Amino acid sequence: MPDYQHHWKDGTSIHLPLGKIVCVGRNYAEHAKELNNPVPDEPLLFIKPSTSAVHITRPLRIPADQGEVHYETELAVLIGRPLTNASASQAEAAILGYGLALDLTLRDLQTRLKEKGQPWERAKGFDGACPLSPFISADKLAVDNIHFTLDIDGHRQQTGDTRDMLNPIVPLIAHISGQFTLLPGDVVLTGTPRGVGPLVSGQTLSLELEDLLFVETKVV
Repeated sequence: MPDYQHHWKDGTSIHLPLGKIVCVGRNYAEHAKELNNPVPDEPLLFIKPSTSAVHITRPLRIPADQGEVHYETELAVLIGRPLTNASASQAEAAILGYGLALDLTLRDLQTRLKEKGQPWERAKGFDGACPLSPFISADKLAVDNIHFTLDIDGHRQQTGDTRDMLNPIVPLIAHISGQFTLLPGDVVLTGTPRGVGPLVSGQTLSLELEDLLFVETKVV
């Protein structure tokens, strides 16, 4: 069984069970363009199972013989209150913390699934497909102005800012809660900026959220 548990930056546990991981596809226009995808006119949602979550600081073990595994760096939002058909103010009040995540993707498989018009979960939901960082309390950051980066082997690969999101965080969470209930412990991955690419054994990934959180992991 997975041993993932939410925790704060200082290492203390967050006593909420990990629930579903709700992901938002193509929430940055430049990322949609780099993969030759159309920009959606409403949030494109899919779900990773809880069994895909692992602690990001542990070595990343990528599936073998399934084609390229791509990294997608994303701002992760930890939900702290139940939400159903929430207003914007209710959605914002339910944000318990912010962290970083890697939405790992079997890109070759995803391409085949898209060509057939099939769901993406097989490419997105494998064990270990959602490395998650510790979380920072929501009151430490301004929801509409959050900056994050990914470096690989010392080279900047991705830069994200919530100001560039097609669907900003608060209305996005309110929208999701109108499709299905969000529960305490659920995580929302808010989309990846441009710069995605394949993981290769031996790479070192360094992720930073503002100047408040820095995590590093290695591909094995």
